[in-house]
Amino acid sequence: MHLGNYLGLVHSSEQQLVDAFKQVAEHHGDEPDIYQTCMLLSSWSQEHVKALKPFVDRYSEEKNDEPERLSQSLFEEPRSGSLALLRDLHDLWLITNEVHLCWVVILQAARALRDVELENLCQRLDNQTHRQQAWLLTRIKQAAPQTLVVAA
Repeated sequence: MHLGNYLGLVHSSEQQLVDAFKQVAEHHGDEPDIYQTCMLLSSWSQEHVKALKPFVDRYSEEKNDEPERLSQSLFEEPRSGSLALLRDLHDLWLITNEVHLCWVVILQAARALRDVELENLCQRLDNQTHRQQAWLLTRIKQAAPQTLVVAA
């Protein structure tokens, strides 16, 4: 069974999301709503990491460094300015999509295993991931016109 591979992937991806939201909060905290919202969304991913533990214990976990490599390439160094904020939000959106896809895949495995607990966890945590994605997309749409058309 390869479920441990995806449990490791989602575990690492969620942890990278925790760190990335915090990094964006710190780098762009002077922007309206960025610091507070990014810290809140980071805390959700931190809760996801903790909620995974019983299932990692049950099914094992294969360590996976792919999410770390992704985060390192997206968040190489601190960026500043309006374009930097737009790019950082874009990068966060990419990582949340990685997490979402992991939850979709694990949900399918949970259904095949008839593991109702894991199925419920996937649905609950993916709902929060959708909320992370929705906020990011809304904030990207808000920042894009000003950044790309008006800013010098």
